Order: sequence, then C-alpha cells, then structure tokens
Amino acid sequence: MRSLLTALLLVLWGTDAGAATVLFNARVYTLDTARPEAQAVAWDEAGRIVAVGADDALRTQFPEAKRIDAGGATVLPGLIDAHGHVLGLGLSLLNADLRGTASKAQVLDRLRAHAAKLPADAWLIGRGWDQNDWPEKVFPTAADLDAAFPDRPVYLRRVDGHAAWANSAALARSPRDLGGDWQPDGGRIERANGKPSGVLVDAAMGLLDEALPRPDAALKRRAYALAFQTLLANGLTGVHDAGVSREDLAVLRELADAGELPLRIYAMADADGAALDALCRDGRYAHAGGRLQMRAVKLYIDGALGSRGAALNADYSDDAGNRGLLVTAPDEFRRIVVKAKDCGVQVATHAIGDRGNRLVLDTYAQVLGDAARGDHRWRIEHAQIVDTADIARFAELKLIASMQPTHATSDMPWAQARVGRERLAGAYAWRRFVEAKVPLALGSDFPVEQVSPLLGLYAAVTRQDLDGKPRGGWLPAQRLTLAEAVRGFSAGAAFAQFAESDLGTITPGSKADFTVLRADPFTLKAQGIPRDRIEATVVDGEVVFGHFGKLAR
Repeated sequence: MRSLLTALLLVLWGTDAGAATVLFNARVYTLDTARPEAQAVAWDEAGRIVAVGADDALRTQFPEAKRIDAGGATVLPGLIDAHGHVLGLGLSLLNADLRGTASKAQVLDRLRAHAAKLPADAWLIGRGWDQNDWPEKVFPTAADLDAAFPDRPVYLRRVDGHAAWANSAALARSPRDLGGDWQPDGGRIERANGKPSGVLVDAAMGLLDEALPRPDAALKRRAYALAFQTLLANGLTGVHDAGVSREDLAVLRELADAGELPLRIYAMADADGAALDALCRDGRYAHAGGRLQMRAVKLYIDGALGSRGAALNADYSDDAGNRGLLVTAPDEFRRIVVKAKDCGVQVATHAIGDRGNRLVLDTYAQVLGDAARGDHRWRIEHAQIVDTADIARFAELKLIASMQPTHATSDMPWAQARVGRERLAGAYAWRRFVEAKVPLALGSDFPVEQVSPLLGLYAAVTRQDLDGKPRGGWLPAQRLTLAEAVRGFSAGAAFAQFAESDLGTITPGSKADFTVLRADPFTLKAQGIPRDRIEATVVDGEVVFGHFGKLAR
C-alpha cells in the first residue's frame, strides 16, 4: 500500500517536483526497505518530502532550492513516543519533582525547597517517589510528612501515578471517613489499626479528588508549553497522549489554532467520559493543521506492579493473598469497549499483570468477533507481565503491543521479588512479541519515566542501567536490535496511530519530520546512545528545536 501511494504522489508531483529545501551531507536512515540509507532529503514548502537520495543527485535535481549542509549529522524519521502524558509532564515540571529520591529524607528536602516558592497555605503537590528505591522498601506514612508539614496539605503521587502519599491534613479533607475496613472498588486504602496510614492505591486516590486544587486553563497552557519544550529538546516530533479529557483537548485545540502546537499530539480520550461521548456524537477529531487528533480511547483494567496493584493470576510472590486490583470491573470494561467499537474508536487499554492482560484479550476477542481480522489496530498499553501462552493471542487478534523499554530497566531490581522467577518468562518480553509478529509501538510513559527516547533505545538494546548493570543485561534474550527499537519509536508508533502514510519513514510523500543526532547511534557502542546529542527536531520541515546544519550556496 505504501509503495503504491508513493508512486501515485510522484506521478502527481512529477519527477521534477519542486523542493523548497534540500538537506545534504547527512547520514539518513529512512526505514524504507527500498532505500534504507541516503545522504540527502528534499522537501517542499508544505513540509512534504519530495525526494531522497545521494547528495549530487538532489542538488542537481533541485538547483533553486535552499540547501542545508548537515555536517555529517545523522537523520532519523521523527521519533514518536507512543505512550506519554503531556499535561502530566508539564504539571510535574511546575510541582515538586521527587524522581530519583533515595530516601524519605530526600523527599522532605525537596518538598521544603518547593514549599518556599509557594504561598504559605498552598497545597504541596509532587510526583515521582518510589519506595522500592529507599532502604526500607516499604510504603511511607502520613506521619512521615506530618512532622515537617503538620498543617499544610501534602499530596504526592507515586512515580507510576498509581498510588498517592498524603499527610493527615490532606487525608482530613476527604469527604468520606477513610477509617474502618471498607475498600473502594478498584482501589486500596493502606491502613494501620483501622486508620488510614497515608497511602492510597489506584481508585482510592479518587477519594481526595474533590479536595485537590484543580488547574485552570491558564495553568494548563503554561504546563503544556513547558512540556512541549522538554519533548522537543529530547528529539520527539510526536506523542501519543494517553488519557486526555474533553477540557484538556479544548486547551490543545486553542494552542493548535494559535499556531502554538510545535509537535504532533495523538490524543486518547480519558475512558468513558465527555471526550469519548464527543467522539461518538461528532466523529473522530482531527485539527486542520495536522498536529492534533483524537480517534482513540484510553482505558484501564488494573494498577501497577510497583504498588502491587497489577492484576495477577496468582498471589504476589512478596505479598501472600494479594493478587492486585481490577480498577475497572470486567462487565463495565466490556460495556465501554463495545461503546468504543460501535463509535469506530480505537481502543487502547492499560494492562500490567498477567490476569489484567488476559482479561483484556478475552474482552477484545468477544467484542471484536469476526472484526478481529480487520484493520482496527486496538492496543494493549504496557503488557508488562504476560503469560507466554497469551502472547500469540496478540497476533491472532491483530493487536498492537504498546510497550516502554525503560520500564524494564527501572523495574528490574525488584520485579522478580513481585512475581517470582517463573512469571518473568513473559515479563517485558519484547523479543517474544517480535517473534510472534506482534507490532510494537514504543514509548516511555513519561513522566513515570524520563522523556528521552535515547534512553528508551538504550534500554531496548541492552536491558541494563546506565552503569551497564547487570552485566549482559536483565533477561537478555528479550533485547531488541537497534533497528527494531528505532522502528518501534517511529514507524511502529506511526502505524499505531494510523499514520504510516505520513509519518515514521523518510520517503517521498511523507511529512518532513526528523530527529537529527550529532553521532550515528548505529556506529556507537550501546553505552554511547543515551549520551548522543539532539542537534535538531524538525516537524513539517520546520526546525522546532536546535540548529539544523549550515546554509550552503
């Protein structure tokens, strides 16, 4: 299909199609099997690629075009993060950043520094703590925060966003008494002697929703701007934004209308809310500028492994009697999936544990029926712990596995303790999915993980931390090649958003979206990949970050 489209475009444009710009003296990796590598790319004023080839050939073919000398830089198809949270990233940059804290004392130090910048009565909001990185490796308590902030409410999301740590002043603002032995559907209140200890898991976090300060549209615009700068600086030309409310989409539309959306956002509606209702009523949304669309819905079936909320078929190996949480009841989940299918909306579901993944597979199979053979491109987000017998079902149902390589390298120090050695056979099993011919779309799940796709590429090919540990990689048989990893962050992500005719490769007819690197990752030792430099990020032929070579006569 792609080759036919390209041929048609070339016929329409003619072989002497005009080019506004020719980039030459580059190492271009096209991801086009017909021409995997090139030295030059030409695109027109609309930001469409019109030719790919050798330096001399393109300079001769387009003598009047502006010429840019790339100085030997490496040009990849624009890298796309197939699973992130753009507003969450922006807000995390405005709130207390707790990632990388090695103890509760470090958390308190960062909170004190953040509090000094705010009004004395403002809530302290933060994100990024992970008890697995602390010496005691157990959930913190409200008392840990009360000592430093006895009167000021404090609310801190765990790094994965599936648990929150609150102090007594914040817990007291819940409209419901959090004591006793009851539990909310799809969540868990951690308690000691019948009293809330300070940690709320998954749906239990909603018990404080009404009390938490809500960002208004102005604050959201500020947060989006910060997020865009960070994403572009990391070489990303697009993001699949996993869970966007109708109100947040309205802010994104305003930014797109004003020409202030510098990268592509593939937004997913936030479960069965107003955004999905609008898609069902008005049809799938696409902004005329080509950088914003919503045609998918993001659902949840379970929680996260780090907070023991991922739904497992058997008990947690380090918590007898606990099999995790179903944050959406199976019948309710099926109802929403049916609704999305009837509306022609792509379904993408968060599933971490082996039980969670199996429930999603079973539901997709039932709802799709014979349509499973069609081009629906439904997705499972994360697919972290999967029964190996279920991996083939992804291919049978023509699903996309949307996975995040840095989750493996973040979780590897404690994942075996959670699920035991046997269940690791299907843990972060990228190679098994590739061998089963399941399309991969790769991302980071920022702000859970760092934004950098270079870190994702490194994690995918090494399964090691930045110190090169463990030696040989964690579960090394599941590593990807660098070519497979780059494809997952480009062509694979483009396919997952129905945009393979426009994005993900450097071929005539595609949009001129590029990630430009100083060094060639295919010639670097793996340890050099995360230290490579983003020279420029290019969207629609426009440099939206960095510098893009030198003008040449």
